[in-house]
Amino acid sequence: MPEDLLETTLAEAGSSNRPARPDDVPEKFWDEEAGALRVEALLRSYRELEKRMSQRIAPPGADAPEEERIRFRRAIGVPDGPDGYRIEPKHDLCCADEDINRRLHDAGFSEAQAQLVYDLAAERLLPLIAEAAGQFEAERQIEKLREHFGGEERFRRIAGQITAWGRSNLPAPVMEALSTTAEGVIALHRMMQGNEPGLARRAEEAGAADETELRAMMRDPRYWRTREPEFVRRVTDGFRRMVGGAG
Repeated sequence: MPEDLLETTLAEAGSSNRPARPDDVPEKFWDEEAGALRVEALLRSYRELEKRMSQRIAPPGADAPEEERIRFRRAIGVPDGPDGYRIEPKHDLCCADEDINRRLHDAGFSEAQAQLVYDLAAERLLPLIAEAAGQFEAERQIEKLREHFGGEERFRRIAGQITAWGRSNLPAPVMEALSTTAEGVIALHRMMQGNEPGLARRAEEAGAADETELRAMMRDPRYWRTREPEFVRRVTDGFRRMVGGAG
């Protein structure tokens, strides 16, 4: 039977008007007859994918096999045991601690999270500890001076006299250094009582290298933070020698 040229022409025209499947759309999601996406197929595939993703991300339940829990913890960076944490301490006082690592491991912390805990301790807690220690040590030093000078009222009166004398007779760095310890304040009081002539001149003539070294020692944490007695005594004695103070 001869082909109907009119119908063939109309059919070809209709098919040519249908949109072609985009390159980034898989065949299973494309309806060639309608020239459109298979929405239901696309939604079903998306729901299945979402379900699988949620199952992979969600931690296993309490009744899950031990192997599954270990596999999940490894996947998120939790070591097999507390000794698996490789902590890089940011400060000598914040080194890895066995008990803390055990608690972090029990809580499911990854290595990166455990490192962050130690980093925050060094960044936030150490300055607070140093400040509290400094305040405690300052109170202890003041109490020692109260006892040495015979009480709060007498020490306050003498403190004013020492301050006025020191500012008039000593270079500022020397006054600053000796005023930070009980031993230094007592040394200032003895100098004031001796009232040695030429005291300030001798201090100014002291070697620059000696003063530079002593001021560097004052910036050392052993002087201003932990107040190590031997280290503090070396600084105090150094400035006393600079000004020729009495022993």
